[in-house]
Amino acid sequence: MDLLENYKKAWVNQPEENEKLSSLEIYKLAHSKSSSIVKWIFIIGILEFVVLNSLYFIIDMDEAYAEYKKMGLESFVYYSQIAAYGILFYFLAMFYLNYKRISTTDDTRTLMRKIIKTRKTVRNYVLFNFSYIALIMIAVTVASINNNFEDLNNKQIILTIVAMLITTLLFIGILWLFYQLLYGFLLRKLNRNYKELAKLGESN
Repeated sequence: MDLLENYKKAWVNQPEENEKLSSLEIYKLAHSKSSSIVKWIFIIGILEFVVLNSLYFIIDMDEAYAEYKKMGLESFVYYSQIAAYGILFYFLAMFYLNYKRISTTDDTRTLMRKIIKTRKTVRNYVLFNFSYIALIMIAVTVASINNNFEDLNNKQIILTIVAMLITTLLFIGILWLFYQLLYGFLLRKLNRNYKELAKLGESN
């Protein structure tokens, strides 16, 4: 059973004169656990960034860019990657700032607000990654159809769109499962801490 839950039960059943001290102990435990969770969100974000960028050493990027150039997407891919890196660095900075802010928080309501902000930051980070993948897949689909428009009939165009849509959904589905394993587990623990702090606030 969760250690925080044990503290909570012990706190509910104890004499009234010890309630204030025990509520402080529960807060400190929730604070410590929340700070640790947000630190791991930042660490995982850094590791994810490093691992994904390490793929450049495995994949033949010259060949990939050559294909983009044939489709007329060279400039689009170049500038979209610059924008994506800027946004990713922003989220990594936010993960770090969320950790620093939570680790120095000294009251329950502020900690609860920081937990909510952390959850929103992670949610927006995941949504950005999904949106970026969808944007690239749409651009590749449109460029492929344009480059081969004269050789394709309506049925082939529809099949191309359906194939790219299925590929995109499968890729996003796999990525969603990946994020559920990494961030979802941590966010669920963070959410439990938030609920315990909310109950603690109602009791005081």
